[in-house]
Amino acid sequence: MRISRLFRASLALAVLCLAPANAALIINPTFDTTITSDPNASTIMATINSAISDYAAGFTDPITVNIKFQEGGGLGSSSTWIGSISYAQFLTAITADRTTANDNTAVASLPSQANNPVNGNANVFLTVANFKALGFSVGATPDGFDGTITLNTSIMNLTRQSIDPSKYDLHAVVQHEIDEVLAIQSALNGSSNGGPTPTGAVSAFDLFRYDQNGNRGFSTALSAEAYFSINGGTTRLARFNQTAGGDFSDFYSPGGQTPQVQDAFATPGATPNLGVELTALDILGYDLAAPEPSTAAFLAVGLLAGVYWKRRRTF
Repeated sequence: MRISRLFRASLALAVLCLAPANAALIINPTFDTTITSDPNASTIMATINSAISDYAAGFTDPITVNIKFQEGGGLGSSSTWIGSISYAQFLTAITADRTTANDNTAVASLPSQANNPVNGNANVFLTVANFKALGFSVGATPDGFDGTITLNTSIMNLTRQSIDPSKYDLHAVVQHEIDEVLAIQSALNGSSNGGPTPTGAVSAFDLFRYDQNGNRGFSTALSAEAYFSINGGTTRLARFNQTAGGDFSDFYSPGGQTPQVQDAFATPGATPNLGVELTALDILGYDLAAPEPSTAAFLAVGLLAGVYWKRRRTF
């Protein structure tokens, strides 16, 4: 699911005091007339709200994320406002935001230095929602939304009660796109296979991208292997997609694998739920409401799910 556009905003940032830990992350949906006028509007909106409720139950960040939902082509896409800060500023913020053992592990993997350790640029970029989660105060975006999500409901199963095996799961597609609005991004997105490696600001998520040898990976090559790891590349939590037809920040999904929410290429008839995506959001600045599974547990799940896949499937 491709990000259709990214806007780099000039944001005035200031650190806020954090609210009590019993707060809940609020995702405020606005439904476009393309949804409200749909004959299945009530079902579509109910499923979107159900997908949103998992984030409210899962995270305690005292913030509100404003997302517009609309219908359109493709399968699902998101457009998200982003801004950049220095790597040093990000490291200070993410260190202060630690609330879980995985947070501590992730921060320990980040070197204390002036430039980011991925491509040596001085900056990293974050989504507006991610800035909020890290305790920054950000001004209103030009359109009033932190992100816009577009859904092709005509090729989706609108509920999980009656599943057409040829269609895709609306609930999972919504969560895939919400994850992108919240934080799951890469500076590699939009690159062509074999194209030049980006030299600008990298995403916060790129800081946790490693190759099969345990080194930081930032290649656009189709043959490259890249993995999500929070402990310096030792434990692989998921394999990243390397096919330019999908986002590089999504998961490798050639077909035949156990589907995950963040797969680059969705599986018709499947109903995946949030899993390792929660760890990704946790270590990027969101605060889990309950103790997180250990990295060892996620490694076991990843192996059972067949994370290390060999071929690609598109739709």
